[in-house]
Amino acid sequence: MDQSSTLLQRNSEKEFLSMIRSYERVIYKVCYIYTSPQISISDLYQEVVINIWKAYPKFRNECKISTWIYRIALNTCISYLRKESRSLEFVNLNPEINFIIDENDPINDLLKELYHMINQLGQLDKSIILLFLEEKSYEEIADITGLTITNVATKLSRIKGKLKKMKKEE
Repeated sequence: MDQSSTLLQRNSEKEFLSMIRSYERVIYKVCYIYTSPQISISDLYQEVVINIWKAYPKFRNECKISTWIYRIALNTCISYLRKESRSLEFVNLNPEINFIIDENDPINDLLKELYHMINQLGQLDKSIILLFLEEKSYEEIADITGLTITNVATKLSRIKGKLKKMKKEE
């Protein structure tokens, strides 16, 4: 390998590491939703980063980098879940990742309750509500999930209804 290609590779690696650091919390949040006693957050996170690294040279800036990362993270987590546990319908959140929910925060119990209810949803519904909670637009959610904007709006409405119903049943 000559000096110029070595320099290009180092710059590419630096850009990649910088991007991962910038979106680390986003990746962890997606992984957090898909953790279970059988699947650790560190395993999921590692799989997502590996898949982002493999796809990084092919990124063409046709969408926002955050949309691209969400898409890879969601697809990786869902694929990993399918591979690890074919019959897993209910995914428990793992308390391994405490930096997302601060124990001293007064809304801690509400967030735990919300995540518990979200974990009772199907995989696609989890993905959609996670993106909604991340304040992604309907268009961005559609881009990431491959659904139409109308379908996203309909599904979100239904998901909110399911969550309200779950809350009332408690």
